[in-house]
Formats: sequence, structure tokens, C-alpha cells
Amino acid sequence: MSSPSPIPSRPVRELMPSLRMSAEGMAAQMKFIEIISENIANAQTTRTADGTPYQRQVAVTGRDPETGEMVLRVAADPTPGRLVYDPGHPDANADGFVEYPNVEITHELVDLMVARRIHEANATVFQAAKSMLRHALEI
Repeated sequence: MSSPSPIPSRPVRELMPSLRMSAEGMAAQMKFIEIISENIANAQTTRTADGTPYQRQVAVTGRDPETGEMVLRVAADPTPGRLVYDPGHPDANADGFVEYPNVEITHELVDLMVARRIHEANATVFQAAKSMLRHALEI
């Protein structure tokens, strides 16, 4: 007696993970873009609510080991900010130096371009998978 044959996979369902993965990628890149935008907006903020200069934020992605879901966390970049001699500045220390945020605009702009390109690539994959799914349903 032969064993029962496995249930064949459905081609339409095999396209769903690519939609989910590209949507996750787009969401992650949007979060990267938000964080980069916040860094750029605060590049000259020498005093925040706690009295210190703005600290650059970075997004870190990974997979949850238990669920396998993508997780994104935001962490402060520990790099010290630059010191500028400006004794007339209201945030100058006793030696006349002002500590500015550790944000380099050129680095942020490069990161922004990369995040945007990755977002566009994920959107292209999403559209291609959606098109294939639509055509599969028409058959």
C-alpha cells in the first residue's frame, strides 16, 4: 500500500512571502529615513530637554530568535560631538567651547540616499510579486 501523497503547494500562496518580506523591508527603510531626518533636523541642537547636545540616533535591525520576525530598535550613537570655540554662545563651557551634536550631515545624506534606494528596490519587488499574483489569479 502506498503512502498518501503530500498536498501539493499552491503557486499563488508561494508569492505571499515575497509580498510580506518586501513590505517589511519598506517599513524598515521608512523608519531608517525617519531617524536620519531627525538627525539632520537636530544637527545644530546644542541643548536638548536634559541640557545636553542632541545625540545621533541609529536604527539597528535583526530577527527575533524566537519568532523570526524582523525587529528594529533605535540606539544612540556614543561618538562624542565636535567642540567649537565660541565663548559668546549660551551653551559654551567655562573654557568657551560649545559641544555640537555628533551628526555629520554628509554621512546622513549618504545614509538617506542608500535607505531611499533600498526602499525603491523593495517597492519594485513588491510590485513585481503583486503583478505575478494578479496574473496567476487570471489563469
